[in-house]
Amino acid sequence: MGIERTLADRKGRDFCELPKETITNSSKSKKNRRRHKKAPVPPVQTLFETCKDVFVSAAPAVVPPPQDIQNLQSVLDKIKPEDVGLKPDMPYFHTNGSQRRPRITYLHIYECEKFSIGIFCLPPSGVIPLHNHPGMTVLSKILFGTMHIKSYDWVVDFPPETPTTFKPPENGGSEMRLAKVKVDADFIAPCNPSILYPADGGNMHCFTAVTACAVLDVLGPPYSDPDGRHCTYYHNYPFSIFEVEGLSIPEEERCAYEWLQERDDKLEDLEVVGKMYNGPKIVEG
Repeated sequence: MGIERTLADRKGRDFCELPKETITNSSKSKKNRRRHKKAPVPPVQTLFETCKDVFVSAAPAVVPPPQDIQNLQSVLDKIKPEDVGLKPDMPYFHTNGSQRRPRITYLHIYECEKFSIGIFCLPPSGVIPLHNHPGMTVLSKILFGTMHIKSYDWVVDFPPETPTTFKPPENGGSEMRLAKVKVDADFIAPCNPSILYPADGGNMHCFTAVTACAVLDVLGPPYSDPDGRHCTYYHNYPFSIFEVEGLSIPEEERCAYEWLQERDDKLEDLEVVGKMYNGPKIVEG
């Protein structure tokens, strides 16, 4: 800025001494510079570049530094539906009478071993059942619409002798594990991106579309079955329906705790289809 001001002062003093052709060439040069001005970087490209920096050392249970998370959150917060080629009137956000349950659409934007970027498109009443994110740091941005989010973290701060798991004899399923409710609320776009971590921040969550909505997700590192990071789904049960010897929680606090049990069914309440992402393309390199 100081250099530009100095040049402007010189031009003011020396204007009468410059030959006519010099003025003309200078004017042409400015026009050429304006003509070759670089196009703005698409926001999704900025998101990609930021993810590369933030998750450069991504590994299970490794959380990026707070400043890096804040930078990524800031970039994600600026992204709008039109930046990723979405409009609320697209077919993804509507249902028809022939569907037993609202179909959810996933738009894959990018994935590598360090991170992934994608968009979940939910019609009204669409549900992504309660699931976990093993060893991951996840940022989610609601691009438009209203979403109900309920999230949990495992209870790990009780005294060592306090039982936080048990196997119910009556249903013959997997063991129950105690979790604390982290969030249980509606979120209306625009709102701040949510962040969950490997051990806190609501690592297990369920999404329910109150209205048609779209959620932009960044996962670092992404799910990987070969690496043991597979997605596990859960049933949730109120704390008070089971009596566990040695476990006591004050009556007024019980609503903040629930029992979670791994699902071993075929998830018939979930239908997710992949579709082509048609927004601005990411340029690697």
